[in-house]
Amino acid sequence: MAGPRVHDVCLIGGGIVGTATAMELARRYRASVLVLEAEERLAAHQTGHNSGVVHSGLYYRPGTVKARTCVEGREALVRFCAEHGVPVETCGKVVVATRPEELGALDELARRGAANGLVGVERLGPDGIRAVEPHAAGISGLFVPHTGIVDFGAVTNAFADELLRLGGEVRTEARVFRVRDSSAEFRVETTAGVFAARTLINCAGLHCDRVARLCGLTPDVRIVPFRGEYFAVRAERRHLVRNLVYPVPDPAFPFLGVHFTRRIGGEVEVGPNAVLAFRREGYRWTDVSARDAWSTFSYPGFWRLAARHAGMGLGEMWRSWSRKAFVSALRKLIPEIEVGDLVRGGAGVRAQALAGDGSLVDDFRILGGPKQIHVLNAPSPAATASIAIGRTIAEQAGDAFDLRRYRS
Repeated sequence: MAGPRVHDVCLIGGGIVGTATAMELARRYRASVLVLEAEERLAAHQTGHNSGVVHSGLYYRPGTVKARTCVEGREALVRFCAEHGVPVETCGKVVVATRPEELGALDELARRGAANGLVGVERLGPDGIRAVEPHAAGISGLFVPHTGIVDFGAVTNAFADELLRLGGEVRTEARVFRVRDSSAEFRVETTAGVFAARTLINCAGLHCDRVARLCGLTPDVRIVPFRGEYFAVRAERRHLVRNLVYPVPDPAFPFLGVHFTRRIGGEVEVGPNAVLAFRREGYRWTDVSARDAWSTFSYPGFWRLAARHAGMGLGEMWRSWSRKAFVSALRKLIPEIEVGDLVRGGAGVRAQALAGDGSLVDDFRILGGPKQIHVLNAPSPAATASIAIGRTIAEQAGDAFDLRRYRS
């Protein structure tokens, strides 16, 4: 009895990074590309719960992969959306300093933006802030015209459509539970059957470290899930926000703080906070997995992180439990916002890679192995940078997998 068809590349994970990578592979090479997605639809987790912000490249240290791919990826993403009929809007945002001690960090953001090639970033005083966002308050700010909004789920589906047009394949409801490696090929055992491929690329997001272990590698990081919880502003109060209003982020922590975001459909979202999730798909406090919780709490790196950032962690938890505390943080940016203006929104879970020393991995982390590539950390701005990341991985795969013989 004949075995399964042997694909040139099997890509595990149908989020925006996985589909962008698969699309770029199909564009560059006449290789057969298969995407396996565990859920019944693409973009089911991090991508589908994304706030939809197309980031400018303001925040990231110059020279990092984040900085390079964000700027390149943003431009490529906007072009792709225009070519494929995906609504996108470059509306700009304002970053607001509300305390004198934040001015130094605001200066650093302006410096980083300039170093990363952003032009037109404008320093604002209190009157300038109100000219951009009439209901916002602050002592100083930055207007960043390059920031935009889009539905990243729609982008992911457009990537998949392009992949299919180029001859690639997508299989959903195919959760990987075993990978067997022979000298000739990988046998990938999933809930949808067994698939065979000469090479593997892991873009499994919340489960990327586990997939790497299934493939015989020992990654030096562990995924610890953090839940970001959102509220939505009632329709009659959306006028308080024109576009996007952000605080000055804490440079010691890789989260941007609670902020106001207009969505591409016109809704206004506020959040997120960042609390530890007890399940890798833990969108509510009641979502608990013993396996996932043990993975976090048995990891020495988690306890080192907890000791280092206990105060901030407790503050995030308090904002999760207390709507008044959540609104208090929002009022620093827009003083008119009231508790009654908000209704409970959705939540997302961030797959944060954590090193053994307790440090949060801040940049993209890609690990290579024999006939395989693993994306072990793809935090924000991964959605914005997805096309650029896909190109980077496709280039690596071309060299590592000898795909250039299939050059299109």
